[in-house]
Parts: sequence; C-alpha cells; structure tokens
Amino acid sequence: MTLRLLTWNIKTGGSGGRLDAIVALLARERPDIAALQELRDFQRHDGQRMREVAAALGMTAFLARSAFGQPVAVLVRPPLTVTRRSAVRWRLHHAASAVTVPTSEGPLTVVSTHLNPFSPYRRFREARWLAHRYRGPLTVITGDLNSLDPHTAHTERLARLPELYRRRHLGPDGHPDTRAIAAFAAAGFTDVWRTAGGTDGLTVPTTRGGGREFSNAGMRLDYVLARPQLAARAEAARVVRGDEAEWASDHYPLAVELDLTAPR
Repeated sequence: MTLRLLTWNIKTGGSGGRLDAIVALLARERPDIAALQELRDFQRHDGQRMREVAAALGMTAFLARSAFGQPVAVLVRPPLTVTRRSAVRWRLHHAASAVTVPTSEGPLTVVSTHLNPFSPYRRFREARWLAHRYRGPLTVITGDLNSLDPHTAHTERLARLPELYRRRHLGPDGHPDTRAIAAFAAAGFTDVWRTAGGTDGLTVPTTRGGGREFSNAGMRLDYVLARPQLAARAEAARVVRGDEAEWASDHYPLAVELDLTAPR
C-alpha cells in the first residue's frame, strides 16, 4: 500500500474566487489523506462548505475549529476508514485535527496543524506540546508550522524580509529561530522532506498568490514530520508547483508518498 499524503495552507479559505482552483488541484493530485489549513468560514452553517469540498473530492473531512477563525482539517479518501479522531484548539493559536486510520502496518495517526505565526516562543511551546500528545510509532504531524528548520542557513533569506515580518522568525538572541522544528526532532520526529531526498523545498510564497509577509525571501514553512519507523518508508516528497498552485494560495502544497508494504 502506497499512501499519498498532501498538506496545504489554502489561505483564508480560498476567498476571492480561489476555492474552485483549490478543489481542482486536489482532485488532480488525489491524495489518500489531505491536511488543510486556513479553512476560514468552513465551519459556518454547521460545516456546509467543508462538506461541499469533501463531497467534490470524494473524501470525508474532519474539521477542527479555531479561536481565531482559521480552522484546520484532515480529509480521508475511501477505502481508508477513520477509527479515531480528535480536535484541539485550547493549547494552540489555531488548531489541530487528528485522525487514525488502519493500515497493514498498524494504526496510522495524521495530525493537521497550524502553529503560531507571530511568536517564535509560542510556536516552540505548541510544537513541544503536540509532539508529546501525539507520539505513537505510526504518527505524522503535518501542516503550516510557520517554522524554520535547524539544518539550513536562514540569515541571508531573512534579511530580505521587512523588519516586522523578520521578527517572527528570530530568537531572543537575534538569530534565526528553529526551536519548534528542533523540539519535534528532540521528541523523535523526522523531517520527511530530508529523508525522502526532496529538493527545492521552499513552500512560500507562490508566484501569483500574494504573501507579502514572505516578500521575495522564499521559505520552507510547511512540513511532514513522522516517527522514524514511518519516515523510513517515504518514497517521494515534492512541492506541487505550476497551474493553480501558483495563484490559488500563498503557500504551495507539499506532497509525500509512504510505502506501507515494503519490508524495512
């Protein structure tokens, strides 16, 4: 079984006529599991918009509401079935939605989340808490983590940002803040992009989707993090570019494939 997983911050719920393009891209990519963030207004009218998007994709959606109006969700494509689900918002700036599906290797838990966009310290606390809460051997934490990875030189890129936005990515010592991703690593999570040998992993900004807070810096803020047992099964990782991906959001989708059948 090869499981296709995609994560995407769709920018304020696809407002301004972008939602049809978002659905078209997702329909073409056909992920088995999709983690979506910034689903503004998807919770209104008892989740009507979420249900409509899920129906158009032939998937089942599990939405987690956000105190700041930016819900997140996990969508699951049959024949996968969900045996457990949970939603968290009280510990997070936005929210987290988690589902567990049975696989040939055991129960797989996928968490879609969106970490604090403003405060590096609060991002770090959110990351540490999520890593502690979801720590099963077959767990994926994915989404817009608004975080810099500790393996990359960021100073030159951050220098291109206006000071207001640069501060969002600096630690108390004035250096690039990577504590959130480091906290996941310390808790035993692996950056699947690195293990799968991905290249050009910058997920913001898109060419025509806005994103002034990213300026022309180019940053990798969207991640798929997995326990080592699962990360070792990553066959491919790519940033989805071209066509609707260039303007439907300010973030590019990130897609990975996990081989859950090959012996390791």
